[in-house]
Amino acid sequence: MRKEQRMELVHKSLKGLSIGDAFGDSFFGEQEVIKEKIERREIPELTKWEFTDDTVMSIAIMEILEQFGEINQEKLAQLFAQNYQKDINRGYGGTAHKILREIGEGKPWQQAAKEVFDGQGSMGNGAAMRSAPIGAYYSDNFSKLIDQSQLAAEITHANHEASVGAIAVALAASLAVKSKETGITLSPIKFLENIISYLEESDTKSKISKSLHIPASYRIETVTAILGNGTKLLAQDTVPFALWCAAHHLTDFEEALWTAVTGLGDRDTIGAIVGSIVILSAKEETIPKVWVDSVEDYQKSMFRNKKI
Repeated sequence: MRKEQRMELVHKSLKGLSIGDAFGDSFFGEQEVIKEKIERREIPELTKWEFTDDTVMSIAIMEILEQFGEINQEKLAQLFAQNYQKDINRGYGGTAHKILREIGEGKPWQQAAKEVFDGQGSMGNGAAMRSAPIGAYYSDNFSKLIDQSQLAAEITHANHEASVGAIAVALAASLAVKSKETGITLSPIKFLENIISYLEESDTKSKISKSLHIPASYRIETVTAILGNGTKLLAQDTVPFALWCAAHHLTDFEEALWTAVTGLGDRDTIGAIVGSIVILSAKEETIPKVWVDSVEDYQKSMFRNKKI
């Protein structure tokens, strides 16, 4: 595959990621009010929907792939820190604030990432949320995909669980690309089995495995009770539900995102993960133009860097 084709897929994934991120983030507020809005499928007011750190960090990954054709950890760490300083109020978690601030102050990213949580590193969902564009870029090379997803994850997430979550999301994106290319939509079970077969043993893999036995007919409350919904902000509490949503809606972008926000929890990150995967396989008519037009344009944002 030519680099131009790879980058087209990256931008498509990032487009879905930014929509899912901003869409999901608009459904925070008083829980009962939000539940009613979701039940009525009442979309947010059609002003510009701002994306969060999920998209900001993914823009950096896109730019690194664009310039180097692979993950350059030193440059990516610098971009993460630079973009963080441009607007620190984009929904970064407490640990991310600390790590990115320290990288910006000159601390080696390896040290900054490993020091948190008593040297265990973060097992948060922040590596997974930005991983689908890597899967889109390396959709024809699973070995490279796994390696590059790991490299991108460990800049901020030195814990094994976070890396497995990032790899799982990248694998899902690559399968979505193949689904679109071949015209063959995998069943939810086959889709998830393919992902699981490449993952190392972990709590994240175990939770994703549980999703194999959960049909689409289950109440969302039951699904999230089993898989989590990102409330804990951990990879193993976020990625399984996001992949379950994607697996059951590979051809329908709009339905995938409504299902994602119905789970409540970490709505922007689950929306980002689901959107970044499903847009790669969805039918074009299921991507609402009004959503596309309502989201802040990442291409014109302050986070696009002319020089790296």
